[in-house]
Amino acid sequence: MQGVFFLTAITSIAAVALICIFLFYNGVPAIAEIGFFDFVGGQQWAPTNQPPSYGIFCMIVGSIYVTAGAIIIGVPIGILTAVFLARFCPAPLYKIIKPATELLAGIPSIVYGFFGLMVVVPFIRDTFGGNGSSLLAASVVLGIMILPTIIGVSESAIRAVPEPYYEGSLALGATRERSVFRVMLPASKSGILAGVVLGIGRAIGETMAVILIAGNQVQIPTSLTEGVRTLTANIVLEMGYSTGLHRQALIATGVVLFVFILLITLSMQAIKSRSEKNG
Repeated sequence: MQGVFFLTAITSIAAVALICIFLFYNGVPAIAEIGFFDFVGGQQWAPTNQPPSYGIFCMIVGSIYVTAGAIIIGVPIGILTAVFLARFCPAPLYKIIKPATELLAGIPSIVYGFFGLMVVVPFIRDTFGGNGSSLLAASVVLGIMILPTIIGVSESAIRAVPEPYYEGSLALGATRERSVFRVMLPASKSGILAGVVLGIGRAIGETMAVILIAGNQVQIPTSLTEGVRTLTANIVLEMGYSTGLHRQALIATGVVLFVFILLITLSMQAIKSRSEKNG
């Protein structure tokens, strides 16, 4: 069994390694041919022009904005929902809310996109102006999509904290709410941070829902009601008909996205290590 477990672990590592090799083997030559600063810092994406332009800076900014909006909306709601489910929710109500949050994780992303297209986009258009397909619409829908990940992981982390922590805080005179937010949450911050990282990965890597509601405009938005195009949306929209350098540039876009996720993960790990060291 030790050999079986070792093989499964090696398989996981090999899968990640093969993906990295494929991305960098096909993407790095395109970056070198286009020019790193022209590719990453260019603001014009026009592969059909003569000469073609392959600048993805607007899409990098769009991906960051959309992910940041999803974090602002989804993380507070997700963590507070996890706290309610773990410490305050009555048992009969828990049997309703918990399956509902788990059901959110099983809904296909295209269904979220249709929901955003039929409900969120018209609401934003009628309330804030514009055509509705915007940075705000994508942030709202992605904020909803990352909820089940954050809620599930955060609730498990809170429940993993030893009960004497909570009881000791109550014995010292703290209220129930103060015990939860000043004792239980700090003790479970590593698990909560892991849930936030997974939520960020889900948000920055989402494609289908974003294509339907973000507007797909290659520009740096100056307001929440303007359209954006993310890195993932750009790959999906153009991969079907791309050839040559255009196709390699799209794969290079995947390399940039992969590096972004890697940097986010490493940053969160550094924050986690520092907090544990200080704690």
